[in-house]
Amino acid sequence: MKYTYHYDSPLGGITMASDGESLSGLWFDGQKYFGAGLAADAEEQTESGEILPVFEETKKWLDIYFDGKEPDFTPRLHLQGSPFRMEVWEILLKIPYGKTTTYKEIAERVAAQRGIPSMSAQAVGGAVGHNPVSIIVPCHRILGTDGSLTGYAGGVEKKKSLLSLENVLLPEAGK
Repeated sequence: MKYTYHYDSPLGGITMASDGESLSGLWFDGQKYFGAGLAADAEEQTESGEILPVFEETKKWLDIYFDGKEPDFTPRLHLQGSPFRMEVWEILLKIPYGKTTTYKEIAERVAAQRGIPSMSAQAVGGAVGHNPVSIIVPCHRILGTDGSLTGYAGGVEKKKSLLSLENVLLPEAGK
């Protein structure tokens, strides 16, 4: 069975998804690829009833995060994707709070892990864009090679707000 839960964040509504044990999705409402892989018959949980422990834990994580602090735990995750996407998402999980990297740097890291001469930054961008657990798997911390705020499924304004919340120095306007 799949479950969903709605969270109201300062940046808008967020929908969480779970397999009953782990967090399998977290999307800003209406974002690109919203609910990818989510079953149409997922059971929605609400505040008026008992909610899954993983949703309670994720709410706590998000409350801490949106309060401008770095959570010291990660809810249990169940990510599903191709081996390449999983490899990229594992790299995302290692990007520290308040830090950024580029699609090119991730591509270089994937290439090194695979023992190949190069990897396409565009392919990495595709994997980053399909990340099913926004914010917690921090795809917002990825910038263009020139430091530009490119490509965020939740929208560039949300990406800018998330980085600002983490006190990341943002590039000059126009980038």
